[in-house]
Amino acid sequence: MDDALIAVFTTLPDEEGARALAQALVRARLAACVQLHAIASVYEWNGAVQNEAEWRLLAKARAADWPALRDFIAAHHPYQLPAIWHTPIEASEGYMDWVRHQTARPPSA
Repeated sequence: MDDALIAVFTTLPDEEGARALAQALVRARLAACVQLHAIASVYEWNGAVQNEAEWRLLAKARAADWPALRDFIAAHHPYQLPAIWHTPIEASEGYMDWVRHQTARPPSA
């Protein structure tokens, strides 16, 4: 569906970087809204179990923008291998219309 919406997730190491990326996504109109959450992550990296405080970003966006959104996050991300993933959104029509409006961009010339 061309007007489908997604929730996009990634994590960053600190609040400052998370806020900067969230604001950049909204300014670029790749996300209508980005929520930030302080979280604890446990994972294995280079053979050792890591316990890290991180910031999770949850961005609401158009499914059609997924490739551009993924590439934008990757280009502005401090991690060597950032987790960037998405899941479909089902929401009220009013909210979905708002997300579509907030992420509308003029066509490329």
